[in-house]
Amino acid sequence: MCPSRLILEHVTSRWGVLVLAALLERSHRFSELRRAVGGVSEKMLAQTLRTLERDGLVHRDAKPVIPPRVDYTLTPLGIEAAEQVWALARWTERQVGAVQAAREAYDRARA
Repeated sequence: MCPSRLILEHVTSRWGVLVLAALLERSHRFSELRRAVGGVSEKMLAQTLRTLERDGLVHRDAKPVIPPRVDYTLTPLGIEAAEQVWALARWTERQVGAVQAAREAYDRARA
């Protein structure tokens, strides 16, 4: 498997896109990020964050205080990736009508 394909899979995964988009706005604590993403389980969010951190896209800042405080932010590489993915997401939202029309035309032609 090509290394770039694996990175693309991480960045464009269901939760990867949403985490990158949320962190593009500002840094978040884990619980804030879970609320911002919506619908993601703690396990999947933790796994997604670890993967993005390993890929160098997310920085985990654990502060040695009581109670523990962990903030997640995008790295410069993560900002670049998030901007690209977010541009694709916005394009998708703008083109929903065109895609639905194309599907309907396709389905009519096949019927």
